Amino acid sequence: MERNQLNDLAAFQAVAEAGSFTRAAATLGMSQSALSHAMGVLERRLGVRLLARTTRSVAPTEAGQRLLHMLRPALADIEAGLASLGELRDKPSGNLRISVPKPAAGFVMAALPPFLAAYPDVRVELVSDESFADIVAAGCDAGVRLGESIDQDMIAVRISPDIRMAIVGSPQYFVDHPKPKTPQDLASHRCINYREGQAGGLYAWEFERKGRALSIRVEGNFVANDSDLTLDGALGGLGLAPVLDYQAADHIAAGRLLRVLDDWCPPFAGFHLYYPSRRQITPALAALVEALRYRT
Repeated sequence: MERNQLNDLAAFQAVAEAGSFTRAAATLGMSQSALSHAMGVLERRLGVRLLARTTRSVAPTEAGQRLLHMLRPALADIEAGLASLGELRDKPSGNLRISVPKPAAGFVMAALPPFLAAYPDVRVELVSDESFADIVAAGCDAGVRLGESIDQDMIAVRISPDIRMAIVGSPQYFVDHPKPKTPQDLASHRCINYREGQAGGLYAWEFERKGRALSIRVEGNFVANDSDLTLDGALGGLGLAPVLDYQAADHIAAGRLLRVLDDWCPPFAGFHLYYPSRRQITPALAALVEALRYRT
């Protein structure tokens, strides 16, 4: 490999992921013209067109997509290997990018002040994401999900206690609708659907009682892909909504929301921090894992 080729490959990844020479150049700390020239040199060296340029955006070609797919894990491993040299220092250092869904943000944020005070050379970036995005493809070192949703090729560490779902509705809603006694009764209710990610499917409400599990598809005229909006919809009387119990606890205590089907919502494994098992863990990530680890 030529001396500058690795830099050019890293620059290509930045352009392809940013979709803009301007944004990528700002991230890389170089001029737009120098970046454009470097991409031209790389394309000529490889003999294929990597980027499709328009007046408004830049997108990888088919060849560019294949190269990007190869580059992401390779460059991430190089970065992790370099970061691991921090073991030679007294304290961990470097950048950590963590994908965190909103409902889990509180568990992470509670640990960050003492963690960052103890490790001032570590920089943590939290990416709010309620979808099931690939953390490697998204350029994240780790992610947070419910334990039951984590792929088997990941290392997972619990960061929260067991939690429960709560089916809630406003007192205003129940003026005109009887409380459901079984999950099947939801067929006659307006329910707030939750979409998983930007373009994912609608969440099927999950229930369990005395070893009997049910998955129910519900109907309603309000859909959201954000847990806060789902809760707001229930508070506004738009219908019944599934939320994590601690998200609605204050509203339930104050009488702003009423809980139903409680005996169909048993506790389940809480949130876990996870990261690829095949990748060497950096000292900074190892320290964050210990800071977030749930201890009873």
